[in-house]
Amino acid sequence: MTRVDVMVEGQTEETFVRELLYDPLVNRGVFLYPILLRTSAQGKGGVVSYGKVRSQVLRQCLSDASAKVTTMIDLFRLPKDFPEKQACAAAQLYSRVDCLEQAFASDIGCGNFVPYLSVHEFEGLLFSDATRFANWFDEPEPLQQLNTVATGFQNPEHINDGAQTAPSKRIESSLGRLGYQKPVHGPLIAMDIGLDCIRAQCPHFDAWVTKLEGLGV
Repeated sequence: MTRVDVMVEGQTEETFVRELLYDPLVNRGVFLYPILLRTSAQGKGGVVSYGKVRSQVLRQCLSDASAKVTTMIDLFRLPKDFPEKQACAAAQLYSRVDCLEQAFASDIGCGNFVPYLSVHEFEGLLFSDATRFANWFDEPEPLQQLNTVATGFQNPEHINDGAQTAPSKRIESSLGRLGYQKPVHGPLIAMDIGLDCIRAQCPHFDAWVTKLEGLGV
């Protein structure tokens, strides 16, 4: 049995780990425990600065050397003080995120740390099968807008991270007036899509899950 503490930036990711990742990984001898990152004394969730993330990740890594620690943090709006952010910026998407994750691992400096950045954010995973939004919303025009987005990119992880064109912004633009709420609908839609489909459509996410599976061997 291998314990893996998954440090997440919000309640949506926390639910996603518990509801979609926990059981498949348990079958591989890997037990996932999501932990909300704390960004202030009053609240949890969100990544405001790298310094606050670093101290929590490092503390978790040092608290139990027999456990592994990983992260589920959005590449979108990554803090400006993130290690090597400028140096990695010019690289193509997957080379850039690999560069950032390597810099993250190097800065933490603990052998039990497995960094992961969501490309570009959690909501991108929901475009693995955008037809599943129809299970929760029934107006055809906004659903067609999301399907058009999904088919317009090489894969969901390529849906870009612009201020108005990131996956979350596209969903909010189409479904916000219909009552879309990320903490409620995000995990439910992900469960409707299923882990196998998400892994097939999102290579970087799949590589992370594969690493986690390997920890139980």
